Amino acid sequence: MHANPASSLELEAISRHFEGRAVLSDISLSIPPGRITCLLGQSGCGKSTLLRIIAGVDRPDPGGRIRVGGVDVVGPGMFVEPEDRKIGFMFQDYALFPHLSVADNLAFGLRALPRAERRKRVARVAERIGITGLLDRYPHSLSGGEQQRVALARALAPEPAILLMDEPFSNLDQGLREKVRRETVETLRRIGTTAIIVTHDPQEALAVGDLIVLMRAGRIEQAGTPFEIYDRPHSPYAAEFMGPCNRLTGIWSDGRIETPIGTFPADLDLPDGSLALACIRPQALSIGPDGQGISARVVAKTFTGESEQIDIMVHPLAQTLRMHSHFRIPMAIGEKVSLQLNGAQIHVFPEPPAVDPLQPET
Repeated sequence: MHANPASSLELEAISRHFEGRAVLSDISLSIPPGRITCLLGQSGCGKSTLLRIIAGVDRPDPGGRIRVGGVDVVGPGMFVEPEDRKIGFMFQDYALFPHLSVADNLAFGLRALPRAERRKRVARVAERIGITGLLDRYPHSLSGGEQQRVALARALAPEPAILLMDEPFSNLDQGLREKVRRETVETLRRIGTTAIIVTHDPQEALAVGDLIVLMRAGRIEQAGTPFEIYDRPHSPYAAEFMGPCNRLTGIWSDGRIETPIGTFPADLDLPDGSLALACIRPQALSIGPDGQGISARVVAKTFTGESEQIDIMVHPLAQTLRMHSHFRIPMAIGEKVSLQLNGAQIHVFPEPPAVDPLQPET
């Protein structure tokens, strides 16, 4: 299968209102060609609406612009129809036609081609995705993983320049999800298609995306590589969405935040004496030898197989601190321990407002 050359995607000032409510607000974004971009966020943040607007099945408010491969498809007074954008769309529920065989499902978007070329294209994409043995079967006889692969093949059959995927792995069981996701990502990278994947799972985005676009309430909270967005979050929201954090409020003084469990430097421009917030990853905490650290007490332990989750109480904190350890911690609940910190996993921000209605869902 020879896909079209991968295309870049440019969004400028894309907004969308429903009944006076802003679902998307002034989204500007540059999607690199030939890479996988993950639109990440909790339900209702606008990521699926943005995907539909890119596909052309929904229209943005007037004033925005969308370019595919440098060519306008949405702009002042213009709107290119979905079938003319060379953009493929893979739906969350796969949307396979139950009355058509797998081969006919794959051929559905190829009706403009001569019959012989259509058969060749179906055979090529089926071989590439590894579903040649399924071509005579019908969707109802396929497993979830097989249906997902057929849906991917159907989306790729027209050789789109950009492929959009809305929660493509969410209907699969956990073990199968990881296998199918890995195979899908390998296929997309081999073909070199520009792909945009919507997901609500930060671990999936970190595993899959070359670029992660974290959305929040219809806006882009942060965009960057997986390492950038995890290691250098721009906000407490971004830090906590990408992985669990312990929150500690402290006083800012001379380029450092002073907390009850330590003082940590950060690159912030804050007046001395103002409040700041430290978000401390559970893996930043560890148990040290007796007397070499902060005096603490174990209050809970949960064994998860790969690691142990341990809740620690440190005076004078009102809340417990959570740590993750890949080593067996022999201390029993109620026992005193010495707590040590790894500053590399501590993120410091200006203290956010006391009431933050947009905290990530738990």
